[in-house]
Amino acid sequence: MATQVKVEYNVYDTEGTTRDKVSLDLKIATETSNYLVHRAMVKQLADKRQGTASTKTRSEVRGGGRKPWKQKGTGRARAGSKRSPLFLGGGVSFGPKPRSYSKKINRKEWRLALRTLWHNKSRVTTIIETLEEYCSSPSTKHFSELLKKYSIATENKILLIIECNNPNIYLSARNLPQVKVICATNLNVLDILTADHLLVTRKALTKIQEVFND
Repeated sequence: MATQVKVEYNVYDTEGTTRDKVSLDLKIATETSNYLVHRAMVKQLADKRQGTASTKTRSEVRGGGRKPWKQKGTGRARAGSKRSPLFLGGGVSFGPKPRSYSKKINRKEWRLALRTLWHNKSRVTTIIETLEEYCSSPSTKHFSELLKKYSIATENKILLIIECNNPNIYLSARNLPQVKVICATNLNVLDILTADHLLVTRKALTKIQEVFND
């Protein structure tokens, strides 16, 4: 069951002062929220698996064309090939083969899970007016000072969401191990779930409203 909610945020400038308010209309899950978010998380983790593990069966192992020893009279168990899984260097029984681990989830379900998770993170979300002028040139020190203005601890995992790729912002945050920068169109369940704090620009919030709200 989905419910329409309206979330209001304070918009801050780069000095940490409240300048405006902005609202976000979201259609979120209520009764099945845990189930949906879990499904979306499992799908994303499964899609990241390469699935390239591979072992050789007895038919793929080189050699073994000659019978190792005669059938009778040696006192040993009968054997027809050195490629048998019983021998060192032989094939592997029921070993892994290349496969896809990807899981299916409906597009509307995934978006509903994303919006529900976003709503649950509202209390740890900070909206800023813009970062382009503040990060006019790459500076990690400058960016660290900005986080202190919003009372965001740098030891927490911070997800910075911007409207589009900006090299100066990316280079400013790159050396901070707990900060991850993504574009609004690349928003995903796993990044939001693992983040302790969300830092979002106003334009990115507008983009999220346009792209992910059905």
